[in-house]
This record gives sequence, C-alpha cells and structure tokens, in this order.
Amino acid sequence: MTKERVHRRLAAILAADVVGYSRLMESDEGDTLARLKTMRKEVFDARLPDHNGRIVKTMGDGVLVEFGSAVDAVQHAVEVQQALAERNQAENAERRIELRIGINVGDVIVEGDDLYGDGVNIAARLEALADSGGIFISGTVFDQVGKKLELSYDDLGEKEIKNISEPIRTYRVRLDDAASTTPSVLADVSEPMPLLLPDKPSIAVLPFDNMSGDPAQEFLADGVVEAITAALSRIRSFFVIARNSAFTFKNRVANAVDIGKELGVAYLLEGSVQKAGDRIRITVQLIETETGAHIWAEHYDGSMEDIFDLHDRITERVAGQLQPSIRLAEIERSRGKRPSDQTAYDFTMRAMPHVWALEQEESSKALALLDEALAIDPAYPLALSLAGWCHAQRSVYNWSEDVKQSQEKAFELAEKAAELSGDDPTILAVLGAVHTFVRNFGTARILLERAVALDPNAAWAWQRLGWLENYADRPERALEHFQRALRLSPLDPINFNNYVGMASANEVAGNYDEAATLYRRGLEERPHAMWIYRSLAPVLVGAGRMAEAEEAYAVLMKTYPDLTTGKIRQAMVFSDDVLDRMIANLKKLGMAD
Repeated sequence: MTKERVHRRLAAILAADVVGYSRLMESDEGDTLARLKTMRKEVFDARLPDHNGRIVKTMGDGVLVEFGSAVDAVQHAVEVQQALAERNQAENAERRIELRIGINVGDVIVEGDDLYGDGVNIAARLEALADSGGIFISGTVFDQVGKKLELSYDDLGEKEIKNISEPIRTYRVRLDDAASTTPSVLADVSEPMPLLLPDKPSIAVLPFDNMSGDPAQEFLADGVVEAITAALSRIRSFFVIARNSAFTFKNRVANAVDIGKELGVAYLLEGSVQKAGDRIRITVQLIETETGAHIWAEHYDGSMEDIFDLHDRITERVAGQLQPSIRLAEIERSRGKRPSDQTAYDFTMRAMPHVWALEQEESSKALALLDEALAIDPAYPLALSLAGWCHAQRSVYNWSEDVKQSQEKAFELAEKAAELSGDDPTILAVLGAVHTFVRNFGTARILLERAVALDPNAAWAWQRLGWLENYADRPERALEHFQRALRLSPLDPINFNNYVGMASANEVAGNYDEAATLYRRGLEERPHAMWIYRSLAPVLVGAGRMAEAEEAYAVLMKTYPDLTTGKIRQAMVFSDDVLDRMIANLKKLGMAD
C-alpha cells in the first residue's frame, strides 16, 4: 500500500482572539456579535489584501491567518492593534473589543484549505500568552523581521510551550515604539501551566442537570455537586478540580474528552437530580476522559430528609471506583457539619457565586442570603464562615467606612464557625484570611497550612497562602502558590485574583511593568473589581507610565471619591516598605493623606 503523501510548506501564521469574549457575550450577546462582525470587516479583514493574508479558519472569537512573509504578518498585526486602540478610545472600558495576537513562522501541514502542525500550535500558544491589545512573536519571526520594520521589542526569554518539546524564544512587540526593556525576573508568571495529568486519581464533578422542571430546584442540584466535590477533595489521595472551575461547564455543551483536556483530569462525574414532592432521585455516571468511555452509572432514590445520606453513598461509590483501596475512614473524615434545616442550606448555596465575586454589590447580595440562612440555623458553620469572609472583604477592599468594625464582625463570625467545625478546610481558610487582614501572620499561616493539609485540593486556600507570602515580602514563594491554585481550578471565575496576586508579587519585587500587565489582566476578567485600581495606578507611576497612571487614578477616585492614603494603609496589609512605595506613588497622583 502506498503511503499517502503529507503536503507541507513554510508559512507565517497569525493567531488572534478576543479578550474577555465570554464576559462580553454574557453582558449582551447580540450587541457583541454585531460589533465583532463589524470589527472583523472594517479593521481585521479589510487590511488582509494589503499584506497578502489568507484566513485559514475562524473559531468563535478566534481567527487563524496565513501570510507569505513574517513582515506582512507583523505589519498586519500592528495596524490592526493600532486601529482597534483608536476605535476603543470612544468606547466604555467594559464594551471594548480587544485582541491578543501571536505570530510564528514554521513548517505547517496542508490539508485542503486548512493548516496543522507545530507551526500553527506555536502561534496559538503565543496568542494565549499575549497581553490584551498586544502582539507576541516567536524568535523565528523576530529573526526574519529584524530591522525591516521600525518597531521595538521586549525579549521575554524562552517560554515552555505545551506539547512543544523545545522552549520558544518569545518577544513582545512594543506598539508605543518605546525602547526595549529588560524583562522582569518574574515575567513568565502569566503563562498558564501545562495541564498534565496528576500522578493520582484525578476527577472533576460537573454541574448536575435539574430534571425537576422547576428552576427553583436548580440550587438543589448545585448543592449535591457542592457536597460531593467537597467530600472527594478532602480525600488526600485524590486530585479534585475545584467547584468553581467545574461550574464553568454549566449549560455548556462539550464532550468528555475535551473537558478532560481543558481541566487536566482523567475522570468526570456527571449526573442529574429530579425532585417530586418530598422524593428525590439522583442519577450519576463516571466517565473516563481519554476515550469518553462510561465506567459506571447508578441512581439513588430517597427523600429530602435523606439528602446528606445520598451524598455520602455517592461519594463512597465514586471513591471506590477511583481507588478501590480507599478507606471508609477517609470518607468519614471528609464529611462536614450539616445544617439543621434544608432551607438554610438552600440559602447558602444561593449565596455561593456572590461570595466569590469579590465585587461590592455581589458581596452585599451574598450577605443578605447568608443572613437568611443564619436566621433559620444560627449554628450552620459554612454560612457563618462565608458571612465572615464577606465582612472581611468589606475591610480589605475599602468598602466599609469603619474598617475596624468590619474586621471585628468578620472575626466574630469566622471564629464561631471554627468553634463549631474546626476541621473544615474552608472554615479554616476563612479564619486564616481574617487573621491575615489584621496582620496576625503567624496564626494565619498555621490556619491556612492546616487547611491545605486537610484538603490539598483547596484552590482558594492556596490562593490565600500566596497573598500571605506577598505580605511577608516573599514574592517567589507567593507565585508558586498562585500557580498551584490555577492548576487546581484552571477555569475558576475567581482566578482573576490569582493574576492580581501575581501582579502584587511583581510589585513587591519592584517589577512594575509586569505588575501592570497582570493587574490589567485581572481587570479584563473582572472589570467591576474596582479595588484593583488601588494597585494599578501606583505601579504605573513606578513604571514611569504617568499618562496611564493618571487615567487609572481617575477611575479609582470616581469609584472611591473619599479614598485617602490613610484609609489604604489601614485596609491593606503589605509590609511598610511596599506600602510606603505604593503611597508615595499615589501622592504623586494627588491622593490626600
């Protein structure tokens, strides 16, 4: 049999996608699609003939383009980014369509009109690493473009690229034509970690379908997933994706193989919940992600009074399938203290997404729901703990006029939760965070380290340890914790705070340009987290980018019109050295004492 010949050629490949596309679509799907179509037609596609570019394919918010030369590809990218930046000046920040672009020159495999191979993969990975509104190019592109274009570049060093055996030399195109700067020693922290399978049984519990026909029962299905995820997470021999990442697949169509790759796990648990009167049926199935094969499926029937027993039975069955030698004692230890009333549990589940938004209005919504839960069951540890965390947010993000009062309320609730359930990792992590905010760093470390010892999969506890290291002026150690949190929960909506934490680590280290890039990345993912501007404005001053600093400062003062350096010093818990630098830069922008 004659082997089919593979057609190859050398090509310059440009990959681009829209920053914050999911957020834009969620805000206004019709408007976003219309504006994206207009941008493509008037800005991106219109310039392709001038540079001999051919669209290979479009992928939702992304596009892959082939050019005859590296010079053409870079010219096109620069013109597009400059045109978009000009158009966006008239747009509200939350409505701006911005692109990330990656460019590579390499060998590609040709199949009809489509292209494949490492040449394409490297361009796509560079695009994923690029800044909002930025262009990242490979060393092969840099070598070919050289001084043929009047541009400056940042040499970002060699980057490890997923599924590429050799590191790729990477450069950032300086669109402002500023002189190239030496890259930060922490400049690679924004690169996502490759999602290799862990060396232990790894699983994600996906959102269960609500089969009751009653949207009000949605939180019952969410609560089942929450309980099973928490129980499995506390079994030390498992690797379990955090709830927040798994819940990004709610109402999203995707196959098991793709989800497994996206989350980096070997198994998925999916299911459904159906309630009729007081009776409930929970159906679950375990799927192996390499092939999508169904390993096991079962259904559990009971009454609402039996709901927690059903959770336990499912947990035991899943644990036994993943690791038959698992001891029942481990599962027993994984069970948290339950509420005495189902309605308290329901209110707490409803509060969950608002608790972790880290936005002022969302936190207030969470507190209202948690107050309802505690009115029904004043001794429910999870509700007490989450309410304590909401009050802690009020103190550290300058949402409260009386920071000390918010700290005291946070302590009261968090300590009461710990008294009732002192071996619950979430409750310990909240209490550790509260101790952090009043500079009890030693106690905070003990609590947070105990939380991750009890639950090695506690992404948020690892995030709080990262912040603790920032406050202790140990930025390299902080970055390790933030990266670990990202791996444990790669799609978590709260990951914006991991990027903010990485930015803070660079700020502590004095790497102001990289800090600014990462603070902006955090804002791209969570535009309403206005407290980030307290840090973005001063690092832009530190980087010597005064025009940008003044713009960020204006946004900050519009949101916090009464903010002073004294209030910042009271709320934020960095070392004196870091706070002195931050406040000196804010004073340069005009902030009062």
